[in-house]
This record gives sequence, C-alpha cells and structure tokens, in this order.
Amino acid sequence: MRVAIDQCRPPEGVGAGLAALQGAAKRAVALGADLLIAPEMAVSGYNIGAARVAAAATPADGAVPLAMQRIARETGIALLAGFPERGADGACYNAAHLTDRSGKPLATYRKSHLFGPVDRAQFAPGNAAMQPVDLLGWRVGIAICYDIEFPELARAMVLAGAEALLVPTANMLPFTSVPLRMVPTRAEENECYAAYANFCGSEGAFDYCGLSCLCGPDGGDLARAGPGEAMICADLSKAVLSATRAASTRLRDRRPELYDRVAATRGAA
Repeated sequence: MRVAIDQCRPPEGVGAGLAALQGAAKRAVALGADLLIAPEMAVSGYNIGAARVAAAATPADGAVPLAMQRIARETGIALLAGFPERGADGACYNAAHLTDRSGKPLATYRKSHLFGPVDRAQFAPGNAAMQPVDLLGWRVGIAICYDIEFPELARAMVLAGAEALLVPTANMLPFTSVPLRMVPTRAEENECYAAYANFCGSEGAFDYCGLSCLCGPDGGDLARAGPGEAMICADLSKAVLSATRAASTRLRDRRPELYDRVAATRGAA
C-alpha cells in the first residue's frame, strides 16, 4: 500500500478545507498513492475557537464525512482526515474519518487524550480505544495528535492486530520531539508502520512544526517533510513487516504480568 501524507496549511473554513482535500487527493493519486492522510481538523482548521468548532461540527454520518466519501469515490483513493464531529450527546469531538477508495466509511475515531486549553475548550474527549480496521489488506489503527504520545494506546492497537498506525495531527512549535523521536519510537517498539500528518504555517497563536513522516517498523524514516508545505509518499511492505517482526523478539518477550500498574488509575500505589 502506498501512503501519501499532505502537510498543508490550516484551511479558512469547511468549504476551503474540503476543496483542499479534494486537490490533495488528486495529487496523491498522481503519485500512485492508495491512501491519503491529512492533518487533525484538516477540514475545518484546529485553533479556531469553540464557537467556530461548534458551527462546523457534523455527525459521523453528516455532511462533512459524506463529502469525504464522495471525494474518495470520485478520485479512487482512500482518505483519512480530521473534522469536528457532533455526537448524539450534543458534544463536539475532535475526530478523524477513514473511508476506503470506493467511498465506504470504515471508521470514525474520537481523540481520547486532549492537549492543553485549546483542545479542552473546543472538544469533549473520546472514551473508546480505536479498534483496528481492514484497509486494502492492512490492519490499521488511528490515533490523533497527543494520543500517540501515550505508548499504552499504540501498544493496545498493535496487540489488537494493527500493522500501521495512522496519526492526523496539529502539532506546533516547540514540540518537534514528537515527530522526530516519539513517532519513530512508537513504530520501532511496536514493530509497525507509523504515519504522522501535520500542519505547517500559522493559525492564531500556533506555529505548526510540520515534520510529517512515515516510519517503518524498524523506526527508520521512509519519508519525512520539512517545515513547509509538502506531500510525501512511501510504500508499506508486508514482506518488510514480516521480516522485522521475525527478527525482533520485543513483542514476543513481553511480560504483561509485570505491567499491571501501567493501567492503574491516577493516584494508585
């Protein structure tokens, strides 16, 4: 599976975001990609304030996901992009929608770890771990931005069968350690692929750091963007994945009986 990552500037509204996503899908198809990943809140913008998030929010089966499905169907590429989801409970969630190349919806994941006052002012946290889904013969899991900084979440998806972790993000300066160190580590320690799609440019007080990447199961970069606008592309290989997992004993040598405290609630001894 060939994966393209669109490192783009935040859009000025949903209409512009969907138009940008459609243009990116066409460019990704021209590169031979099977899947396009766009950043966190790629459809609406991220640091836009609670009122604008609420105005843009749509249900998981609403106008924005339907538009994403149409783009996938018309261009023939699978898509993963972030959007503000309006839950049945009335809350707004920081979500990412995955659709296959035929426009069939595969998953809508809600960000479970909210970062800082902007996230907490705009969104409610998701309360369900992502269960990996099948995409073009691969088992993929989704994390959104801050989620990937929690090794438990990535490990849980891999233990549930994930072969690739797909991570839409809106990561800003000075937190370059996430794409440069944490994402490669998540790939290597879990013997899986990791694709990290970030914004670039500025939005409000945020200067996004770019550095989108696709890391192999050994943690090495297969593709890496700089700080500016870019589309990067790389291939996922089942043969490489199998060889890496055969050569490494890290997952096989785990001792879960020693790790009970990892899942303990805050304040537990």
